[in-house]
Amino acid sequence: MREELIQAFVQIGKLFNALAEEKEWSGYETGLTAEEYQKWEYTIQRQMVFNGWFTKDNVLQSLTAWAKLLKEDTLKSWMEEYTFQEKPKSVAIIMAGNIPLVGFHDFLSVLLSGHRAICKMSTDDCTLLPLVVDALVNLNPEIKDRIVLTQGRLSAFDAVIATGSNNSMQHFEQYFSQYPHIFRRNRTSVALVSGPETKEDFEALGEDIFTYYGLGCRNVTHLLLPRNFELPRFFEGIFKFSDVIYHKKYGNNYDYNKAVYLMNKMPLLDNNFVLLRETEDLFSPIGMIHYHFYDSQEDVKTYLKRHEADIQAIVGQGNIPFGEAQKPALNEYADKVNTMEWLAKL
Repeated sequence: MREELIQAFVQIGKLFNALAEEKEWSGYETGLTAEEYQKWEYTIQRQMVFNGWFTKDNVLQSLTAWAKLLKEDTLKSWMEEYTFQEKPKSVAIIMAGNIPLVGFHDFLSVLLSGHRAICKMSTDDCTLLPLVVDALVNLNPEIKDRIVLTQGRLSAFDAVIATGSNNSMQHFEQYFSQYPHIFRRNRTSVALVSGPETKEDFEALGEDIFTYYGLGCRNVTHLLLPRNFELPRFFEGIFKFSDVIYHKKYGNNYDYNKAVYLMNKMPLLDNNFVLLRETEDLFSPIGMIHYHFYDSQEDVKTYLKRHEADIQAIVGQGNIPFGEAQKPALNEYADKVNTMEWLAKL
């Protein structure tokens, strides 16, 4: 069954690739009829109706990232690391809705580990996954009984994977702590700048900052800069992302934060599409980046250690390369909790 399911997900990867490249339906090689393929195209076009942050480009970005991972050798190599129990469990997956298909890794992990996936979809991201499930069932009808999609109350589950805000954590603890669980709360990412970076490096860093408008936990919201670093170099590198300001929801966040901080006479740097505030605070609001200067590598280690529980990824200077924050491998698990290992032991 696992081998057949891997092949089905490989086919989903081919579908994602065709959609991401905006190819016309070219036959049944995508695994869909022309009508089914057009339904995908129509849903992608209309995502902003359901969620104003889900622009067509953002949806295609997510599909592109997954298309690169849903390869036969990649999936098999990932699965070879684990030995799974024979008796399947029902795993409730409470999904976030901050970026398109953000819960797909949990969905994929639960199914490939041999378990049953009961997915509580976010109202902000509830139209793409049903299409994935329809395509999967067409490719492998046996999988139908192992997938439940809902936006309502969860029931009949043995374990829980829940992703949400820090406020959601109290709800998760109250209702699900008696079950085997993985709870994920707010995290963000940081960039470590060493000094000699090029304009191209900062352009790549712009991808880590502005992809998905900064809504993901792998988006960089804080810069660690060497003392005497010239900030205009950073502004020059990220200028290619200036069109972000024309997105209504992003622009509203930028305007609101700018007004609040100026009214409170708090100093800001502004290049007309993103605000920079000097502070050691890790999390920054949409439309703003926090930064602070360090004097030594010991300063860097101390800061990163202090915020370890809140940092999802570190880019730059010996860590994840600039521009790669939103392209994690299958075994780069959220919150550094090995989901597949946990599923294998259920």
